[in-house]
Amino acid sequence: MASPVSQKLEEKLVCSICLELFSVPVTLPCGHNFCKRCIRDHWHKQERAPAGAETGYTCPECRRGFERCPELEKNVTLGSVVELARERGERGSGTGRCEVAQGALCPQHGRPLELYCQDERRCICCVCTVRQCQRHRRVLFEEERSKKQTFLKETLEKAQEESERIEQAMQELEEQTRSIKESSEELKSGVQSKFAHLRKALEDSQCQMVARIEEKQVVALGRLEENWSLLKDSLDALGQHRERAQSLLACPDHRTFLQEFPLLPPLETPESLVPVKFDVACVIKPSSEILTDISRLLLEELPASLAPKAPSPAGQGPVHLQEPAVKVVTPLPKCQLRAELLKDHRNLTFDPETANKYLELSRGDRKAKHGPSAVCRRQEQGTPFEPWQVLCTQGYGPGHHYWEVKISSHSVILGVTYRGLPRQQQQGHKFNIGMDSGSWGLQVREDCYLAWHKGQAEKIREQLYKNLGVSLDYGKGLLSFYGLGERTQLIHSFHDVFTEPLYPVFWLCEGRVVTLCHRD
Repeated sequence: MASPVSQKLEEKLVCSICLELFSVPVTLPCGHNFCKRCIRDHWHKQERAPAGAETGYTCPECRRGFERCPELEKNVTLGSVVELARERGERGSGTGRCEVAQGALCPQHGRPLELYCQDERRCICCVCTVRQCQRHRRVLFEEERSKKQTFLKETLEKAQEESERIEQAMQELEEQTRSIKESSEELKSGVQSKFAHLRKALEDSQCQMVARIEEKQVVALGRLEENWSLLKDSLDALGQHRERAQSLLACPDHRTFLQEFPLLPPLETPESLVPVKFDVACVIKPSSEILTDISRLLLEELPASLAPKAPSPAGQGPVHLQEPAVKVVTPLPKCQLRAELLKDHRNLTFDPETANKYLELSRGDRKAKHGPSAVCRRQEQGTPFEPWQVLCTQGYGPGHHYWEVKISSHSVILGVTYRGLPRQQQQGHKFNIGMDSGSWGLQVREDCYLAWHKGQAEKIREQLYKNLGVSLDYGKGLLSFYGLGERTQLIHSFHDVFTEPLYPVFWLCEGRVVTLCHRD
């Protein structure tokens, strides 16, 4: 019989919600302990309470409230004490069973139990074999235990494999969580930077877009948290199953093993996970085009901060501009403009794995030449373009970046693209730069320039340059092309909201050469 002290100790190890010994005990900030599953279910009911009822997160013991759902960490010490108490109870009950088992007799005939009836799934005596179980399948204890022991070992192996699979899935969920957080933060930064240059009238739209991103982030992370909790609970259940199975395997008595085997809970299959998808481009797609148009209208006339234009040379008369929508900042002098751009200069190299077979790259991958007819010999690797195109190895994200190139003649396209630019030939076009929403290009023609995006071209009448500069301000969503001559001249600017790293890309007609300019 248990002493009063041990009874009081056992009462302290009982969850006040389920009134059972703690299973995965956790401690709240108020100091009270509960089963992890019990307190989570309790708070889940509070969250689903109807309007007017008590809301928030409270301790069922002291009713203390918490503004946010506390993080539930396992109380390792308390868990160890509970396991000791549980093992002590099992040893006590197991000892009693062994004492009974040593002299166990058939309840019907009073004879020793010697065989196992597979049809009735019970231990029987010699009289039972003649009367009730004469036509049944009967085997020795050792033979039946060997079969069930083999089955039990197989379940242990499956439990181990399932545990490893769940741990791998949990690791992938953690990586997804980190990726979603990083993508969300970059996206918020880009949107906020764009709206920071608009007038007061656009502040409400900015808040709405940021709130939408945060809402999608909360939903995605919430589903990931649910998946993580499901996997953690399944892992805990598998651990308990392994402990019970190992304890049963260690039982020396065959009869006790067979009598306890049916009490072992079945190995449950974990619940299927909720699919989680977080597409940053779709989050802002409804407002992306509107935002791009507004940026082009309102920010085109902010030369000092976004798209600086050199003043007209002396003696050519004043330049007549339309009345700007916002206050115009005095443009930088022509010499200072290029000096400011060169502060963010980047040295580029071509990516041989993307180069079309007719493009010949120099030894340092700084020059690309389109041969007249011969196919350039290089190892077949990577995914080269079918059009006469080549990507650069470098890709750029948040920040300000600038690079310069030299072209031998017209019939060249330079631009930027997301990494997923199609490698196949586009029907009806020799190139695919600027044919979709994820690439932007400037085509140098003999008599003009064409600015390509989403398959639409804007014609630009401007002096043709053989030295060109490209400026990318990722956060502001601004891509600008400059002609480099006696003065630095803005040719064209694209305004957009960028959601992925951008890679410089080029298209060369036959006989053309593009050289990437490097600086020390």
